[in-house]
Amino acid sequence: MTNVRETSTQRPGSLAGKVAFVAGASRGIGATVATALAAEGAAVAVAARTRQPGRLPGTIGSVASAIADAGGRALPVACDVTDEHSVKQAVAQTVSEFGGIDILIANAGVLWLGPIENTPLKRWQLCLDVNLTGVFLVTRAVIPHVRARGGGSLIAITTTGVDMVEHGANAYWVSKAAAERLYLGLAADLRADNIAVNCLSPSRVVLTEGWQAGGGGLNIPPEMIEPPEAMARAAVLLAQQDGSGVTGTVQRSEALTL
Repeated sequence: MTNVRETSTQRPGSLAGKVAFVAGASRGIGATVATALAAEGAAVAVAARTRQPGRLPGTIGSVASAIADAGGRALPVACDVTDEHSVKQAVAQTVSEFGGIDILIANAGVLWLGPIENTPLKRWQLCLDVNLTGVFLVTRAVIPHVRARGGGSLIAITTTGVDMVEHGANAYWVSKAAAERLYLGLAADLRADNIAVNCLSPSRVVLTEGWQAGGGGLNIPPEMIEPPEAMARAAVLLAQQDGSGVTGTVQRSEALTL
């Protein structure tokens, strides 16, 4: 029995015929991006650890169901980005159901904004494990499949905090900066394979469920808040790229125009 959630309605769109693997898609930016990619015609693997309702709202099943109810195609895929075997299984399941992968959204992330001197080692390691090693594992796993399709697009979700060096240091910004360096170098390696590799961050702050749970009680002024739909629109634009288009860049959502 297939686990693909779909309806008989096929949506035409800029990503028709494409397959997207969205890591960290059970809520927040990942869920919004997955929904937008499906609305543009892509078949979407909704990948995350969350299979059952928990402390934060959203599961891979609920996101996939919402996409199907809107006329799209979605596959809920259990995936722990810090576990090599789990990532391989999730990618293999996606390829088995949809026939390949054209687009990766490496979005899974954890937040820790505490100052370095008050950061427990386990929090430091968790940020590196999820925000950096997790990006490495999902990217490494999908590259052969994107290459086999003749090209595609890899997108890592990062943060404007990478540039905010006047605000000090924390584990979250450090891990995201390392992910940006990984992707900027990878763009050169994969250009000959017709694969675009870009980073995408919000221009301002997206108040996701994860941010509100782990943001340290920071009060964000209304003018600094960005709707998650801005990230979704930018992700759709970058998902349309290949090695002949926009690649090797760090894009800010509200500034992205192609």
